[in-house]
Amino acid sequence: MPPIRRILVANRGEIALRVIRTAQEMGIETVAVYSDADRSALHVRAASRAVALGGSKPSESYLDIQKVVDAAVRSGCDALHPGYGFLSENEDAAQACADAGVEFLGPPPKAILAMGDKVEARKIAMAAGVPLVPGLQEEIDAPRLAAAARQVGYPVMLKAAAGGGGKGIRIVRDEAQLLEAFELARAEARGAFGDDRVYLEKFVTRPRHVEIQVMADKHGNVVHYGERECSVQRRHQKLVEESPCAALTPELRAAMGQAACALARAVGYVGAGTVEFLYSEGKFYFLEMNTRLQVEHPVTEMRYGVDLVREQIRVGAGERLAPVPEPRGHAIEVRINAEDPETYFPSLGRITRLKMPGGPGVRLDSALFRGLEVTPFYDSMLGKLVVHGADRDQAIARCMRALRELRIVGVSTSLPVALRALQSAEFQAGDYDTGILERIDRKPPAERRELAMLAAAAARFLSAEQAGALVAMHEAAAHERTPRWSMLGRVERLRRNTL
Repeated sequence: MPPIRRILVANRGEIALRVIRTAQEMGIETVAVYSDADRSALHVRAASRAVALGGSKPSESYLDIQKVVDAAVRSGCDALHPGYGFLSENEDAAQACADAGVEFLGPPPKAILAMGDKVEARKIAMAAGVPLVPGLQEEIDAPRLAAAARQVGYPVMLKAAAGGGGKGIRIVRDEAQLLEAFELARAEARGAFGDDRVYLEKFVTRPRHVEIQVMADKHGNVVHYGERECSVQRRHQKLVEESPCAALTPELRAAMGQAACALARAVGYVGAGTVEFLYSEGKFYFLEMNTRLQVEHPVTEMRYGVDLVREQIRVGAGERLAPVPEPRGHAIEVRINAEDPETYFPSLGRITRLKMPGGPGVRLDSALFRGLEVTPFYDSMLGKLVVHGADRDQAIARCMRALRELRIVGVSTSLPVALRALQSAEFQAGDYDTGILERIDRKPPAERRELAMLAAAAARFLSAEQAGALVAMHEAAAHERTPRWSMLGRVERLRRNTL
């Protein structure tokens, strides 16, 4: 096929900048798209040209498939790179690109569809011989709920079938909590994905979240670039990632990589993807496959010395995969979120002061600049701090130094939480799991339970989207140090504005 000469980057902020910079190094022209809220964003200025999509909400701009694909066609683009988030795991977007004659720099629609449904993905994984967490390979309903949970054995986890990003997940430790957790999981799934199907699986004790980076070309070749540990999470969303995982043996690492590649082959995968596993007590289990480049991909790039976006573009142009380099040293990534470090609620405002970290082995992927307005329209992530060291101890020390050096004034950020995690004895020993932040950072007051009940009751009167937002809010109240009056006020204001 002919070479790619011009790419439309269907994303914003640091994600778009990440793709634009690699394309520029390859001599490829780039076209940015932007909403009304992003007129002055760095990615708009960095691209060869920019196309306005209009509106400020994602639904009016970056999530409007027709607008985005039309922009690619009108600007003469050979390919569209979805970045990560927005349209990156959308089979309709991939199909719209194919119909318009624009190369979608991601997997084919059928692979996105197969892996996007978590129930279907588990069935495919089972057929491919990939280990699964014990559970039911089908959606469940309320009448069968208690029997299904008893069959699997408590504690169990309820998960959205169309889920991702930590949405629509509930851990249930006994039958008394089961029905309420089921309804909350359904409400959040409906609000986040427009699909309230839920499935059930065994909750793994002291789970570690370990994922494998895969890449596949159009000639049937599939490779992997080792693993990333992503167990430092708040509310099921990743905060700190590292590579390699301190808990894996060479034999487990090889087996996990083989399983990930087998799954990619089973769905005819093309491009970059991530196969996520739970690891516990010497065993690993398939969790899900993310059919896109992950936020934490720089951890792999730093350790392997490879540009994964470059490989995506090469694969999209029909080239064969390059050999996988030998990994070296240790890498750590910290996500920088605009949010209150005590409550995890989004923090809005204008950045008035900014000081970037430096030194050897330090990389900052961001679209930050002094005067940047952090709005409520988009995800709270502002960027990622990534470091590389000769070994894990050096990487941890380097990351803590860079975190202390980084200064962002004008909005609150999650950096203090990340620093506490890195300083903890658990993390430094490499013996931690997905519950690390709850143990080192917060001890939930008992009174938060009534707030959860209040929010659950109010959710019955709201639309699907509003119910999802409220469920997330009351979950935060149940687990964070939010003043009681403040959270009650938030819930009441939302109720008044939506009834």
